[in-house]
Amino acid sequence: MTDAPHPGPAAAPGPPRLRRPDGTPVRVLVVDDEPALTELLSMALRYEGWDVRTAGDGGAATRAARGFRPDAVVLDMMLPDMDGLEVLRRLRADATDVPVLFLTARDAVEDRVAGLTAGGDDYVTKPFSLEEVVARLRGLVRRSGSLAQREGGRLVVGDLVMDEDSREVHRGGDAVHLTATEFELLRFLMRNPRRVLSKAQILDRVWDYDFGGQANVVELYVSYLRKKVDAGRAPMIHTRRGAGYVLKPADPAG
Repeated sequence: MTDAPHPGPAAAPGPPRLRRPDGTPVRVLVVDDEPALTELLSMALRYEGWDVRTAGDGGAATRAARGFRPDAVVLDMMLPDMDGLEVLRRLRADATDVPVLFLTARDAVEDRVAGLTAGGDDYVTKPFSLEEVVARLRGLVRRSGSLAQREGGRLVVGDLVMDEDSREVHRGGDAVHLTATEFELLRFLMRNPRRVLSKAQILDRVWDYDFGGQANVVELYVSYLRKKVDAGRAPMIHTRRGAGYVLKPADPAG
């Protein structure tokens, strides 16, 4: 791969910086076997205030994704050990629907079609401008729902809205009445949309200490939430067997 991005200005003053719901930087994983290219991309994304990790091959990318849990992935179609489609397949097998932006050769139309058909979210062709990559990633992160939108004192994930000040919750305009513990559990899930949260993490953040052998209290309260938030609607709260729970915008077809 010889095409490189046009240097251009890395990031001009523009939209406010994106943040994850807990206030930490957006996480981006850049996967390419060209060190010069990954360094340029990393510099541009760090200028945005984002937390960036890099990987030079598919195996390193899948390992990094498991530990880093990125909000978006920039993925080259051509890697030394496997192609980008195989990396995408492994990401999806790990029960993650993180948005993926493919990097493709200028004339490889079949690569672009294959990437989008396989579940990729967008692509840019080499050579590309750094500004374009940043802009496309911003759009992917916003559209994916991986970051809860904050509007004043509100959290918004899909059609689920929580007012943290008034402690009111609505889904699709309908009020959802929660106990204090249910509210705190839902708030933790909404502050981490599309992220699999383990029972241990939930116990630590919602109940403030480890229940030891009583981790089934999480299962109990998740079932309470489902009856109130998901009843009669496309589900937003999902179980990842052996891993934990995840809240994400409902699939309209579901």
